[in-house]
Amino acid sequence: MSSLNLETFYDEKTYTLTYLVYDSTSKDAVLIDPVLDYDHLSSTTSLESVNRVIHFINKSKLNLHYILETHAHADHLTGAQELKNSFPEAKIGIGEGIRHVQKVFREVYHQPEWPVDGSQFDLLLNGEDSFFAGAINIKTISTPGHTPACVSYLIEDHLFTGDVLFMPDYGTGRCDFPEGSASDLYDSVHEKLYKLPNNTKYHPGHDYRPGGRDLRFESTIGESKELNIHLKEATSKQDFVDFRKSRDATLKTPLLLLPSIQVNVNGGEFPKAEANGVSYLKIPVMHKDS
Repeated sequence: MSSLNLETFYDEKTYTLTYLVYDSTSKDAVLIDPVLDYDHLSSTTSLESVNRVIHFINKSKLNLHYILETHAHADHLTGAQELKNSFPEAKIGIGEGIRHVQKVFREVYHQPEWPVDGSQFDLLLNGEDSFFAGAINIKTISTPGHTPACVSYLIEDHLFTGDVLFMPDYGTGRCDFPEGSASDLYDSVHEKLYKLPNNTKYHPGHDYRPGGRDLRFESTIGESKELNIHLKEATSKQDFVDFRKSRDATLKTPLLLLPSIQVNVNGGEFPKAEANGVSYLKIPVMHKDS
């Protein structure tokens, strides 16, 4: 009988789900997609979300091996570095495609000094990697489309999909960020995730609670294949690509995209403090014709 446990943390401000997977026997643990609270109006950070996770880990006497990112998030800042400060032995991991994302956004932010080799992270993973966090076996699945660097993590029969696949009543992730691809997202979901057993439980990176329903953070591959409002097993690739492109054209830019990306591609590190002791984020300004 499996001793695997799942603790879920929900950030209502960004609709983000953070998952702590742990073995109740060995006390080994891995954390997926932590959140650093950030108020964009005052440009201040706080540790409410991080501290909830730290409290649970300490209370449960867990050994945190890895802090894993499904991708470089565009809607919240990662709490990876703050968690690593409390658990210095934990390694921060992300898909190796982050190097491509770093190159793209180095140009967006005009930061030629940014490293683009992924060295800000402790572990770069490809779509074939399988590794252990103590007693916990983790398989990485490359799932590009939302971004070119997205990965999903399969732990026993639990799949963590980030922004690739949401609850069936919310569909799939958008594909209009730089280097995103609706065609790639279709292949990631339909040709990879939908090939997993129907009883595989999957957990999305967000739940936007459509219609004001109660929070949900677990469905099954079989349920999504049958009911997903954007991409069912029977959905053709062309129909999905046409739908996704049309829908994405109507979506607004995420509120925290500009501050979050430059922190998240840097492994959660903020720019170094300047002579006055303050760290500054860089925000590009685009002038449109009226």
